[in-house]
Amino acid sequence: MTPLLIAGHGTADADGAADFLRLTARVAARLDAPVGGGFIELSPPPLSDAVHALVANGSRRLAAVPLTLVAAGHAKGDIPAALAREKSRHPGLTVAYGRPLGPHPTVLELLRERLAAAGCDADTTVLLVGRGSTDPDANAEVAKVARLLAETTGLSTVEYAFVSLALPGVPAGLDRCRRLGAAHVVVLPYFLFTGVLPRRVVAQAHDWAAAHPDVPVTAAEVIGDCDGLADLVVERYHEALAGDIRMNCDACVYRIAMPRHDHRVGAAQVPHHHPDDPAHTHAHAH
Repeated sequence: MTPLLIAGHGTADADGAADFLRLTARVAARLDAPVGGGFIELSPPPLSDAVHALVANGSRRLAAVPLTLVAAGHAKGDIPAALAREKSRHPGLTVAYGRPLGPHPTVLELLRERLAAAGCDADTTVLLVGRGSTDPDANAEVAKVARLLAETTGLSTVEYAFVSLALPGVPAGLDRCRRLGAAHVVVLPYFLFTGVLPRRVVAQAHDWAAAHPDVPVTAAEVIGDCDGLADLVVERYHEALAGDIRMNCDACVYRIAMPRHDHRVGAAQVPHHHPDDPAHTHAHAH
């Protein structure tokens, strides 16, 4: 069968990188095909090592799944650019590129499970916190997930915020929840694994709670390595092989001239330079 390449962004957090590798192993146990995983930056193994291992046995076609929740710059540009570089390094290699995980029913169910574990009930206000992006389409998708959670739970209010690159930030999001009359807020990090940013979300939530003792705040867990997530990666793998790719291109800044983002239409995408990629010896700060 066609090998599966799981492409991750990378993290400076060792626990987060370990979670990615554990999920890769969990996916491999579900497929009768070789499975490899690597990062485009920040942590080993680099994507180049994973590709090399998969083609070492003679494979000349891969299915690549971007392990991201939203179709932001990493899934739209950085990972495809890295894959293009690998194709140039391995003449004859073809890649069927899958789509990000997105607001899939499985993701929503996993988020509901994390909320239940955090003690959510009908009177709880939820603040969903995404990574944040310079891509308006990606930020809008976080808002969409918040609304989908509100529509599929008995929760009174689901707000959203971002931990970087976009507004509102976590403190501003919590301020809004308080103004809306929240009696208890559960902060739900919209992240696959732990890492620098999810830990920052929790720290900012705790700092806000210390300054506002009238509103209890609980931090839920990230999605994490689990069976549901592994099953979804397998689904995206089969989807890529079948050619049934339904990317969200209607509001993509690389395709559509949107106000304040028109300069990004058709912009060339270049791969990150992973410090562990032997072909690139210089450091790359992101």
